[in-house]
Amino acid sequence: MTSHPISHGGPPSGAGIAPATSVVFDLDGVLVNSFAVMRQAFTLAYAEVVGDGEPPFEEYNRHLGRYFPDIMRIMGLPLEMEGPFVRESYRLAHLVEVFDGVPELLSELRHRGLRLAVATGKSGPRARSLLNTLRIHEQFDVILGSDEVARPKPAPDIVLKAMDIMGADPDRTVMVGDAVTDLASARGAGITAVAAMWGETDEKTLLAAEPDVILHKPSELLSLTVP
Repeated sequence: MTSHPISHGGPPSGAGIAPATSVVFDLDGVLVNSFAVMRQAFTLAYAEVVGDGEPPFEEYNRHLGRYFPDIMRIMGLPLEMEGPFVRESYRLAHLVEVFDGVPELLSELRHRGLRLAVATGKSGPRARSLLNTLRIHEQFDVILGSDEVARPKPAPDIVLKAMDIMGADPDRTVMVGDAVTDLASARGAGITAVAAMWGETDEKTLLAAEPDVILHKPSELLSLTVP
């Protein structure tokens, strides 16, 4: 795929990109600010399963975008942490916040006739439950989790499945993510990889992955879509 100009400040440069008719979003760090909730859930799960000691949340945070069991394997932590982590994530879901500008962005994208999907490292049921709690689930044509594909991100499977369900044209589809795994998944699916910089992402690492486009606030995505 041809590399597109990158914006390092100000509005994004969409030169060379056909206006998007479909958008695939990552969830955490892109649509919602869930970091405080994830930290609390991870801390409780670590204490419950591992015991005393400082929970390595900063390391966990570096792997966001991946499926939770995969992160546990990478970090050498017990897979049994998933149960209490998911339990606490459900219990604390009402504390998750939608990023400023996201509801307006989604409404405008729908008004323009775009097809929208969520492809997340969370499980599908947990993602759909969270978006329902936040009252934005109806904006999406499809919401997919990592447990609903053979290979989670950074493999392209979840993006390809979302595109297939939407009937999306790869040349007119973008994926917006805040992690290197999102960009890799987008590239593997043959679509434009867009970096979202408004969350708590590791900016240096994300830029090093050379996204096709960089967005500094949600509304900038409109410049890449059909009017």
